[in-house]
Amino acid sequence: MQSTPTAQAPISTAGLVGRVAVVGASGYGGLQTLRLLQRHPQFAITFLGGERSAGKHWSEICSFLPLLDDPVVETPDPARIAETADFAVLSLPNGLASDLVPDLLERGVRVVDLSADYRYRSLEEWSQVYVQEAQKHQRTDVQLCQDAVYGLPEWFGPEIAQARLVAAPGCFPTTSLLPLLPFLKQGLIETDGLIIDAKTGTSGGGRAAKEHLLLAEASESITPYGVVGHRHTSEIEQIASAVAACPIQLQFTPHLVPMVRGLLSTVYARLRDPGLTADDCTTVLEAVYRHHPCVRVLPVGTYPATKWAKHTNQALLSVQVDSRTGRLVLMSAVDNLMKGQAGQGVQCLNLMAGLPATTGLPLEPFYP
Repeated sequence: MQSTPTAQAPISTAGLVGRVAVVGASGYGGLQTLRLLQRHPQFAITFLGGERSAGKHWSEICSFLPLLDDPVVETPDPARIAETADFAVLSLPNGLASDLVPDLLERGVRVVDLSADYRYRSLEEWSQVYVQEAQKHQRTDVQLCQDAVYGLPEWFGPEIAQARLVAAPGCFPTTSLLPLLPFLKQGLIETDGLIIDAKTGTSGGGRAAKEHLLLAEASESITPYGVVGHRHTSEIEQIASAVAACPIQLQFTPHLVPMVRGLLSTVYARLRDPGLTADDCTTVLEAVYRHHPCVRVLPVGTYPATKWAKHTNQALLSVQVDSRTGRLVLMSAVDNLMKGQAGQGVQCLNLMAGLPATTGLPLEPFYP
């Protein structure tokens, strides 16, 4: 007979700087967040939230990832979360986080949202991009969309440290923006004709069953999708435009490749000064990211492989210049579930708690 979940004793938080609630814990993003937090020296997991799994012990849902005292998953009630946690990481389908965030913030809980609900400063723009979600969730949190800080720590670290609400970027935008933004910021490339070609593993589609992610469908095949109008296109354009201080339109094409984890973006741009070399452009990246240990710039001629970033919170960047065409080629690889999602979320939590950005985050490769 299955035992009935019982109330749990409070988790000791002596010496810690943050109690963290994780809502949507059984998805890929939630699982990765839990894996990082349970080994984190300064955070304690004090609440697990979920709707379909509410009332069950964690071991009934994910026996392969044991958690201290085998906590019970609870319905994500804002009042209950506020009693038990200082921070909340929301790893929910698009549209659901906005049902919780206003109440959590009112109760003093600082939030890192891994969905797209607060990545746009305009609620109207979010509604135009996420049409189906907007139809299901009648949102009125216009001001929160404007107040939320975009969670790319290497570019918005001071703002993240002070934020009540952080909108963690998508994995495609993270991998595309990190190599691109330094050149836009310094005006070294033309702002038109930008092209991003990106390739991702199947875990980027989430844990829910989807036909195109079945082994028989995805194995031994590479497939472009969302060729025109992919949701992440406008997210990338929004941040690129803000950094460049002018409107940016670009071409973004993602591809599904037959691997579980990993994301590689190749960005093509035209140099304003065709005399710049790959060494010059590598120096630009090194100067921008020299104090950011979650970004590593590779030597000229060494191109990033997704396996090198697997299970780490590092983004690996490389650059090449084609003097024949005057084009700059930027390459970037991350683990889409780490620097592209959960790891970046914990990196934001660290900054919000006044900790070094890399606290509790793996940076060394697990190669091969």
